Amino acid sequence: MADATPAAAPPAGLGARLIIDRDALARNFQTLRKLAGGAETGASIKADAYGLGAAALAPRLAREGCRTFFVATPEEGAGLRRALGGGEADIWVLNGYDPASRQLYVDHRLGAVLNQARELSDFAQGPTGPCALHLDTGMNRLGFPGRDTDALIATPGVLDDLDLRLIMSHLACSEDAAHPMNAAQRARFMTLAERLPQARLSLANTGGVMLGADYHFDLVRPGIGLYGASASLDIAHPFEPVVRLEAPILQVRAVKSGESVGYGATFTAERDMLTATAPVGYGDGLPRALSGKGFARIGEKRAPILGRVSMDLVVLDVSDCETEVRDGAPAVFLGADLTETARLAGTLPYELLTGLSARPARVYEGSL
Repeated sequence: MADATPAAAPPAGLGARLIIDRDALARNFQTLRKLAGGAETGASIKADAYGLGAAALAPRLAREGCRTFFVATPEEGAGLRRALGGGEADIWVLNGYDPASRQLYVDHRLGAVLNQARELSDFAQGPTGPCALHLDTGMNRLGFPGRDTDALIATPGVLDDLDLRLIMSHLACSEDAAHPMNAAQRARFMTLAERLPQARLSLANTGGVMLGADYHFDLVRPGIGLYGASASLDIAHPFEPVVRLEAPILQVRAVKSGESVGYGATFTAERDMLTATAPVGYGDGLPRALSGKGFARIGEKRAPILGRVSMDLVVLDVSDCETEVRDGAPAVFLGADLTETARLAGTLPYELLTGLSARPARVYEGSL
């Protein structure tokens, strides 16, 4: 290890950048399409495409052949319709129907996912558009509970004047292929759907797609797989990394054995080492839970996080990356390490992605 700070190439900027690969997104969509077989492959693009920018990603998915999108709110749906330049895509709003937002549904041709009897009644008062019924088959979150579904089925004519296009439910445990909830929910879904008017059926998220053809029905609606991960932290998946968080090295220094690093002096060097400070922290969405646990990649080498992740900065052990740092290589987080990073932070890739802040500059690779 060098005794003095090595000369480093000047950074390209003083902040982190979020690099988002639209070509990888497109390849993940096509992978999911192949896995889904004869079922149509839609896309869950709620929460601003899991934090990566719906307006910048949805048009590419549409170009790849995606014709059905799922969002959480009518406001998200309206923004998505604008991003798609109008078009004929189906956009479904998952979180239910509120008559106060009726005009958004009409103006932007949004499909309402009805989760309870009150919403169905409000929706039927019109003007209406397409609707879907969400049946709760065991999640106990949103959707018609079993008793309400039974009452709906038993009430003559209640659905006759509605443009019912989709019947859906949501799997609670699809990340665990062996979990008995999967088969139980599928059986319940089929039993209920057979008693309702004919419509397309949808049950599978990304995990459901991976469960196989029995769960695909007419339409699958993957989310996390599009963005390069799966709900499981323990099982390999076929999806490519879509996002990486890059930060230039701002300062390199020699830290002597016995010296501490960062807030609270939670790390004390047990040997002489080379450290680097990079402008990324929990203000950018890098969780504080990675303090003393996480790592960056500099070139192909790992650089462990030393001490606490702070709001704007992180300190890395670059003792084994001296050449790469001198050559100006940035510190790279997430990317192919997204799932491992989530595991180290005690969370899921979903939370890491949606927790990325607006501060890092977004750089989109690949065509729109």
